[in-house]
Amino acid sequence: MRAHQQGVAIILAMGVVALAALTASAMMTAQSIWLRQSELNAEHVQAQALIKVGLDWTRALLSNDKRASNVDYLGEPWALRLPPMPVENGELSGRIDDQQGAFNLNNLVRDGKVNIAQLAHFKSLLSILGLPPALADTLSDWIDADSEPQGGAEDEFYRTLQPPYLAANRPLVDVGELALVRGFDDGVRARLRPFVSALPVFTAVNVNTASPEVIAAVIDGLGLDGARALVDKRDRTYFRDRTDLINQLPRDITVAAEDISFSSDYFMVQMRVTIGSAQARSMALLARPNANWPVIIWRKML
Repeated sequence: MRAHQQGVAIILAMGVVALAALTASAMMTAQSIWLRQSELNAEHVQAQALIKVGLDWTRALLSNDKRASNVDYLGEPWALRLPPMPVENGELSGRIDDQQGAFNLNNLVRDGKVNIAQLAHFKSLLSILGLPPALADTLSDWIDADSEPQGGAEDEFYRTLQPPYLAANRPLVDVGELALVRGFDDGVRARLRPFVSALPVFTAVNVNTASPEVIAAVIDGLGLDGARALVDKRDRTYFRDRTDLINQLPRDITVAAEDISFSSDYFMVQMRVTIGSAQARSMALLARPNANWPVIIWRKML
């Protein structure tokens, strides 16, 4: 009987030891997870702080650039693609893209009404890209102030969707809003994305930074081949003013003064920071009024 009791006591003692070991192991695991989470949180906070520092650096770069010259072209420091910069326990990378080198979709509507000249330019761009020109009418209806379809789609169409919604009847804030517009499916948006922007005011296309497709769309009669030839010349010597450009165009080509520019006020900044296992990414639209400190129009973390 005593031997049996001793055996039970030994088993209980072993059970207590095992339970204590399991408890200690669980506590150590929990502590390790907590420490790792704390480390990741700290790394993420550090990465986000560096994003802000990087954004301020780009604002300073653009401000200095404006003070140095009234012409913007792709050979300037802001446009250079720099390799990732090492930082403590990670790296920072970023790029600045001139948004006036793209066609501003909000140009389609001015003072709430469709801008016929800009509508024609956008239809030309769509044709060059192999997309249906009718998409221009659909987007104009989405942006214009009224609810009357002008060849596109208004509230009556969007109410039939699941879930239903209404046409914005206001300018786009971000090109990503095209996902809500009839006909702008994933394939269309992917094809269009490199050539368009969404800026808060009417803007001319900077011919020093625009692609041949965009230049061909806004300079009537030039054509894509002519635009490519123009870009080849521009890449050797950028255009300083309207006279420089006109001298490179065929004699029968004219261009409206409001359609083109040689400087830019709107830039998209993309930043990415990696610190240890944490990563932070952001996009920001900057407006550069004169030589003042660039203003953040919007910013989002990705």
